[in-house]
Amino acid sequence: MQLLSVDEYEAPARGRLPADVWAFLAGGSGSESLIGGARRALDRIRLRPSVLVDVSRCDPATTVLGGALAAPLGVAPMAYHRLCHPQGEVASARAAGEQGALYIASMFASRTLEEIAEATSGPRWLQLYWLREREVLLGLIERAEAAGYGALVLTVDAPRVARRLRDLRHGFALPDQIRAANLDPAVMAATHGSRPGDSGIARHSREQFDASITWADLDWLRARTRLPLVLKGILDPEDARRAVAHGVAGVVVSNHGGRQLDHAIPSMEALPEIADVVAGQCAVLVDGGIRSGIDVLKALALGADAALIGRPVLWGLACGGQAGAAAVLGLLREELTEAMVLSGRPSVASLDRGLVAGY
Repeated sequence: MQLLSVDEYEAPARGRLPADVWAFLAGGSGSESLIGGARRALDRIRLRPSVLVDVSRCDPATTVLGGALAAPLGVAPMAYHRLCHPQGEVASARAAGEQGALYIASMFASRTLEEIAEATSGPRWLQLYWLREREVLLGLIERAEAAGYGALVLTVDAPRVARRLRDLRHGFALPDQIRAANLDPAVMAATHGSRPGDSGIARHSREQFDASITWADLDWLRARTRLPLVLKGILDPEDARRAVAHGVAGVVVSNHGGRQLDHAIPSMEALPEIADVVAGQCAVLVDGGIRSGIDVLKALALGADAALIGRPVLWGLACGGQAGAAAVLGLLREELTEAMVLSGRPSVASLDRGLVAGY
C-alpha cells in the first residue's frame, strides 16, 4: 500500500522492529502524558487563511544560521539510528540532503561524525550532552569543526535520563552490534548489558552526565569553539531570555519528545511566548509531535524559524532506509507548500501570527 501521510509510516515501522527497540523509540517518561499531549496542543491550533493573494508561486525555502534549506525542516538529534536500519545515520543524513533539510547528528550516533558529514549535502549540526569528562566533549567539538559541522546543539533538559517505564519493563540495553560510534567504549559501557527492571540508557546517564552545570558553564564552552551554540530543551521564557544574554545563536523549544519531565508544557504551547521574548535575537526552532505540513505551518506562524522532525524520520528509516526517511521529509515539504498556498502565504517570511486564530 502506498503511504500517503506521515502517520501511515508508524505501523509498518513498528512491525519491522523488535519489541524492545520499538518501546525505546516510542515511549515517554512517567505516565507518558506528553506523547498524546503534543498532538492535542497542535490540534487545538486553528488557522485563519487569507484569500485573493497571489499564490501562483509558493516557495518554502529559508535559511537558518546562514544555512540554506529547501524548506524549514530538520532532522532532530536522535541516538542510534542503526536500531532502525543497518546504514543508520548515513541513510538518514542522505535523506535530509535529498530533501534540502537540516541534519542534526546526535553525539550518540551509531555512525561516525566523519561518515555522517560525508553523507550530508546540506547544513549539519552536532548535538551534545554535557559529560562529566570534559575532555571527551572537547574532542567531539574538535572533530565536528574539522568535519564541517555548522553549529553545536547542547541538550539542556537532561541532567539525567528520566524514568521510562517501557524501557524498565524490557530491561532495555543496546544490542552488542550497535554502539555510540564516536565515543570510547569505556564511556558507553553502561548502555550495554540488559538487566531486568533497569534501563542501560538511564544507567549510563547517571554515570556519565554532569548534572552540576549552570549558565556559567556556557561561557566556558563558547570560549572553546568557533561554532555557534544552540540550546535544546527550552520551555521557560526566562530561560530563553538568559540564553540570549549568554550569546547563544539559537534555542530549540522542546520537551524532549515527552521523554524527560512528565507533564511538562507541550512545545507548541511554550513556543509563542519564547518567540516573543527572543524577538529575533537568535534563531528559534521547535520539535514535538509534528506529523504534517500543517503542523509545520502552525509552528512557523507561531514564531519558529524551522521545525525539527523526530520519530517519523526513524519510522521512514525502518520502512525503507534512505528512501523511506526521504519520503517522510518529502511529504512534510509537499504538505507545507500546499498549506502555504491554501492559507494565502506565498513565502516563509509571510507566515505570521495573524494566520493563527486567537493570537
